[in-house]
Amino acid sequence: MKKSVLTRYRIMAYVTGVLLVLLCLGMIAKYVFDVDGAADATRVIAIAHGWLYVIYLVFAFDLGSKAKWPVGKQLWVLIAGTIPTAAFFVERKISAELEPKVADDGTNLAKA
Repeated sequence: MKKSVLTRYRIMAYVTGVLLVLLCLGMIAKYVFDVDGAADATRVIAIAHGWLYVIYLVFAFDLGSKAKWPVGKQLWVLIAGTIPTAAFFVERKISAELEPKVADDGTNLAKA
C-alpha cells in the first residue's frame, strides 16, 4: 500500500470533519440563535459536506480494502464522517496504526 492512499484519506477526514463541525455550528446559529444569514451559510456548507463526504467514503473504503480491515472496522471509519469530531479521532487512530506499516516504495501492506 502506498503512502498516498493514507495521505488522501487523512486529508478528506480532516476536510469532512471541519465541514461537519461548521455545519453543526451553522445549525445552532440558525435554529437556536436565529442569526441572519445562517440559513444560506448552512445550505452551502451542507452541500459541500455532502459531496466531499462521498469522496471521503471512496478514499476510506479504498484504504480499508488495501489494509484488509474487517467489516466492522471499515464501517466505523466510514460512519466517522457523519459524527461531529469523530473523523478527527478515528483519523489519528488509523494513521498511528498504519503509518509504521506504510512504505514509500508502494510495497503491499501484507508484506510489511
